[in-house]
Amino acid sequence: MSQRRSKLEMTLSLLESVRAGLDKPTRIMYDSNMSWRPTRRMLSLLVDQGFLSEIQDEGDKRSSTRYAITEKGLNVLEYFNEGKKLIDVNAHEVLQS
Repeated sequence: MSQRRSKLEMTLSLLESVRAGLDKPTRIMYDSNMSWRPTRRMLSLLVDQGFLSEIQDEGDKRSSTRYAITEKGLNVLEYFNEGKKLIDVNAHEVLQS
C-alpha cells in the first residue's frame, strides 16, 4: 500500500511540473498525479504567494489560464532539492555502515 503525499510534496510536484515547461492546468494536474480540485486550489495559492505567475490567454471562444514559475518559485525548488540531496547522502552513509 502506498503512502499519502504531504502537502509539501504535492506543492513541490506542482512547481516541478511548471518548471519542466508544462503551463496548462490540466497538464500540470496529470504530471503531478493529482485530482482537479486540489490542483486548482494549490495553483491559486501558489499564485497568491508569488511562486507562480498566472497568464491569461484570450482565445477564439474562451480564455485560458497558463502558469509560469517565478524566481521565488525556482528558489524554493532549489532549496528543497538541496535538502533532499543532504538527506539522501546521509541515508546512503547509514545504509553502508
